[in-house]
Amino acid sequence: MSPDAQRSTETARAGPRLKVGCCGFAGPQEDYFRRFRLVEIQQTFYEPPRVETARRWRAAAPADFEFTLKAWQLITHTADSPTYRRLRTELTPEELAACGHFQNTPVVAAAWRRTVEIAHALGARRVLFQCPPRFTPTAENVRRLRRFFERLDRADLDCVWEPRGAWPAELVRSLCEELNLTHAVDPFRQACLAGAVPYYRLHGVTGYSHRFTDDELDDLLVRLGTGPAYVLFNNVTMKEDALRFLARL
Repeated sequence: MSPDAQRSTETARAGPRLKVGCCGFAGPQEDYFRRFRLVEIQQTFYEPPRVETARRWRAAAPADFEFTLKAWQLITHTADSPTYRRLRTELTPEELAACGHFQNTPVVAAAWRRTVEIAHALGARRVLFQCPPRFTPTAENVRRLRRFFERLDRADLDCVWEPRGAWPAELVRSLCEELNLTHAVDPFRQACLAGAVPYYRLHGVTGYSHRFTDDELDDLLVRLGTGPAYVLFNNVTMKEDALRFLARL
């Protein structure tokens, strides 16, 4: 079977119920576009690409291909995060201190505007805010989160929030409902608590190096149920595991 025919068959099997892809292209873009109809862009978290680059990606993708993307780390992560090693934008010490944890600062506001710019260039509808584990459910962090999303110009984008660490389920649910957020979660660790269309990120049962077994992929189908959902693999064998999962649909 040719790659195009294989992709068409896989897409037909998936239908409108589940959108399956990877966190990152997981190989050459041309090959990825043949096999999948969804990707979550990771580069926008570390250092957003040029707008012209995002437009080229959109032009190269099939018309029915969907991009989602991670919000720039300047919004969610403080400057002591090791992920800042991949930041190329030069910031002053004062600006670095004003980054992360949804602070009400000009640098965070500018990072959101840059994220929106890239989202529109990609034709994306959903933006993921992935928080570090150190962003714990303290009163101050909840206050910052609430203030950020209450005042946010969403620019017609759906906001998806992935809290990590010991956030109580009821607090996550109530904040998502109050702030109109979709809860992003690994379905092997927790149920999606809010959002019309669940957003699942599969980080690997035992970590990033995990390769999903056939039994685990069968179990995933049961966990997802019958409703629509985004299903994004984020492990070392993400491409192979996502294709194996597509074949089961």
